[in-house]
Amino acid sequence: MQILSRDSLHRGGFAGLRETRLVVDDKVGGKNDTWNGIGNFIYLADARFAPKGQTGMHPHKELDVISIMLEGSIEHQGSMENGKSMHTNQAQAQRAGGEGFVHNEINPDNAENRMLQLWVLPEISGESASYKFHDLKKDQMVTVYGGSKSQNVTLDSHTIIEVGLLTKNKNVTHEGEFIAYVTGGEGILNGGEVKDGDLVRDEKLDFTAVSDQVHLTLIYVNKAH
Repeated sequence: MQILSRDSLHRGGFAGLRETRLVVDDKVGGKNDTWNGIGNFIYLADARFAPKGQTGMHPHKELDVISIMLEGSIEHQGSMENGKSMHTNQAQAQRAGGEGFVHNEINPDNAENRMLQLWVLPEISGESASYKFHDLKKDQMVTVYGGSKSQNVTLDSHTIIEVGLLTKNKNVTHEGEFIAYVTGGEGILNGGEVKDGDLVRDEKLDFTAVSDQVHLTLIYVNKAH
């Protein structure tokens, strides 16, 4: 089992946010201090927006961008779902495709917020831009990205991202290689203690929440569909 601690890394940022990048794949210029991803997953950043902070309007093309709201709120501006708000325990997934999109994420509040952002490379180039929105559910692993083309709940991909809002003693297992990120609490993962800001890679997962509430973000590849 490998563990990368957020607090061991440089905290950078831009515009109105500060962030720590834990996954920056070689495909997008990663260096020795960050990890490569898994499947088409290439990037993970743990960010806090300053009060009233924003990213500024910027474009993406041929990239899927997944945002998970851990604390506070975000107001979304852009070429897709302009004006949409995202609050604690919600997630959005945006596919730029060949069409591309522009967006600006804004903290509307007078306090810091916290958001995870993940990037996944699309499996097929030239697709239309699209947007999906998800509510996290207590003690469930909710798929916020990935799945077959035969469904329209999530953006399709063999790379799967699930997020769990887990309460004390809730157990989650997964067979096969994975990367997982723990936020908001503590747990026992494959027999070892993990805490807020720990990124873990291993060949199978057995996680039990120790704190009253823990977020678990799980990324893996489903080769079946």
